[in-house]
Amino acid sequence: MTTPGSTPADNPPPSQTPVTESAWPMATRATTGRIPVLSRSAHDRGHRLRDLPDPTRGRPVHVLTVDERRNVPVHEGPKGPQLVWDEQPELPVGAVFLGEADGVPYAAVRGERALTVNGRPVDTWTGLREVGADLDDLEAGLLAEAIGILEWHERNRFSPLSGAATTIERAGWVQRDPETGAEIFPRTDPAVIMLVHDGGDRCVLGRQAVWPPGRFSILAGFVEPGESAEGAVAREVAEEVGLEVTDVRYVGSQPWPFPQSLMLGFTARADGDTTLHLDEDEIEEARWFTRDELRSGSGPRVLPPPVSIARHIIDRWVEGEL
Repeated sequence: MTTPGSTPADNPPPSQTPVTESAWPMATRATTGRIPVLSRSAHDRGHRLRDLPDPTRGRPVHVLTVDERRNVPVHEGPKGPQLVWDEQPELPVGAVFLGEADGVPYAAVRGERALTVNGRPVDTWTGLREVGADLDDLEAGLLAEAIGILEWHERNRFSPLSGAATTIERAGWVQRDPETGAEIFPRTDPAVIMLVHDGGDRCVLGRQAVWPPGRFSILAGFVEPGESAEGAVAREVAEEVGLEVTDVRYVGSQPWPFPQSLMLGFTARADGDTTLHLDEDEIEEARWFTRDELRSGSGPRVLPPPVSIARHIIDRWVEGEL
């Protein structure tokens, strides 16, 4: 029978600095918003404007450069980080239209790093994982959209029907197969991420071997063809930690464009025997942790960063809101 809570031996000190340290730092703060931070948005995506020959309608456009590592130019302002936009008189060739806010059109394009953008200084080039939680609602939403749509273009340059190189239409939101004429739209892969609890004060957190040492998070996995999200929750929990679950409840969703996922958040209650049986190909370690351990910091050495919906769900559960 699994003992409630954990011991200091459950979370040994790291043996070396992991390569993903910057994306999952030791010091992470709790989330405070009612929705996951990457679900924030304050712009109109301009769906109908994409059909126009010029979706900007002749207005100057703010263009975000995204380099090959998915990093973007950032300036540290007095109130926190801000994206550095290149103000162009028209939509550049190859740019994808992102939408508009307060009469300003926005777009994104692949490009190279530079020390300045249109004369404005760049303090650093960094990614959505590192800066997404610190941006305001407008820039967080634009950055998540930019990364997602550009990743789709990078990974889908040829038609899955004929193998022919596609042509880009509708301001970057459609690729067309020149041989069959078929339109190919951006895809999003649904994934479930779930906090499994015992109906009381304990929840399951696990870790993969590729994560930095001492970091734990809730369970997750992709939805398979012909499967509901709730079915995926039950299957993934059974596969990864050997638990049967019931009372599967939807919490919320968040885009995760690495490269093209939509995370569907749930809670689920363990049903029956709560002994954990790990699939060692997927989970290196998993434990039951109490609310008090998570609240006090005496459980896992590090929880997920606030940019992840995992942290949003954990924080809401710890506070008794789920």
